[in-house]
Amino acid sequence: MKGMNDLLRQAQIMQNKIMQARDDAGTRTVEASSGGGMVRVVCNGKQEILSISIAKEAVNPDDVEMLQDLVLTAVNEALRQARDLMEREMDAITGGMKLPGMF
Repeated sequence: MKGMNDLLRQAQIMQNKIMQARDDAGTRTVEASSGGGMVRVVCNGKQEILSISIAKEAVNPDDVEMLQDLVLTAVNEALRQARDLMEREMDAITGGMKLPGMF
């Protein structure tokens, strides 16, 4: 029975660490850019876009599609980086064990 109590205690510790990582996710940020830095996107670990910066040189009324592509590329990269960041943190907590629905 002692082994079961140790296992439950370890599970509780892991759960607390996971909850802490979720809480801290909002304070961790990543930044991605496209177009040689003309479009920059900052995203937090909760995959929320915090800011988008667009250089004046990127704004061309005759080529709106290019600006749309630059924004889309930067946003997708920022979201990918945020997912990767949280996956690395979860792997560190769980020892690489994949827990469904964590992030």
